[in-house]
Amino acid sequence: MFKIFLEDLVVGSVETFGSYEVTRDEVIEFASKYDPQPFHLDEEMAKKSVFGTLCASGWHTCAMTMSMMVKNLMGRGTASMGSPGVEQLRWRQPVKVGEVLSVRTTVLDARPSETRPNLGLSKSLIETLNQKGEVVMDFTATMMILRRPTQS
Repeated sequence: MFKIFLEDLVVGSVETFGSYEVTRDEVIEFASKYDPQPFHLDEEMAKKSVFGTLCASGWHTCAMTMSMMVKNLMGRGTASMGSPGVEQLRWRQPVKVGEVLSVRTTVLDARPSETRPNLGLSKSLIETLNQKGEVVMDFTATMMILRRPTQS
């Protein structure tokens, strides 16, 4: 089932993947449930905001990014076992309706776990890009990943 293990990760490697179109209906639906600020919900109010237009919640941008990441990891057969967390989450610029997002990952570190011999930890810079290649959000994530099973 799994094809990519800790030992397959190369520090410094960069991968870009995904395509997620930001729609008006989804921006409003997400904001209605999780971040009901006027510039996420109402186009007229958004015009009067610092953004000047309806834009996605930063948390919605996180969710769209996560969707692309999981599809990529699962599609490639990565032996991911989840994440203990992220660091330095930054929303660089607003994500507007009609933009198409993708993800760029850069492997910063990959090492065996000190306490669990079958696991490793990989730290990556995760950047969410718009269709112009501009970074709209970034964070550093640590992923728990299985080590390649040994032959017995």
